[in-house]
Amino acid sequence: MGRWRPPAEKSTALITPDGHARLKAELDELWRRKRPEVVKALAAAAAEGDRSENAEYTYRKKQLGEIDRRVRYLSKRLESLRVVDTVPADREAVYFGAQVEIEHATSGETQRYRIVGPDETDAKLGWISVDSPLARAMLKKRVDDEFEAVLPGGPARYVIVEVSYAA
Repeated sequence: MGRWRPPAEKSTALITPDGHARLKAELDELWRRKRPEVVKALAAAAAEGDRSENAEYTYRKKQLGEIDRRVRYLSKRLESLRVVDTVPADREAVYFGAQVEIEHATSGETQRYRIVGPDETDAKLGWISVDSPLARAMLKKRVDDEFEAVLPGGPARYVIVEVSYAA
């Protein structure tokens, strides 16, 4: 019937300086380079005549809408973000920006993660959002602390092996 969905949970408005710079660079790239190119191509496609059967025109309109949507999102998001460029006073505990090595309590398998803002997560690099279940479970823990995280695959127990912060 309706298309109503409950609103998404608010994400944490924290970001690292590098993440903030990447978002600003993306906004600048979209606004100064990609958007003018698409507008020029759209104008050329519109000049070809009948727009109802013009696939190029339809494609460029859709592309321009996607760029404008992303520009609006980035503009609003960058205003609301708080750049965290300091290291916490307690460098032994896990907080935002920490690089953490954890060991699975039963298998002994180790993994390295960096806790970052939701706008800069990257699974390949091991960067997880501070809002993720794993990151929330390990916040404020110290080396040798054991914790349980309720993950999509079920609960899992881990031990903090190492905590460090980038210089």
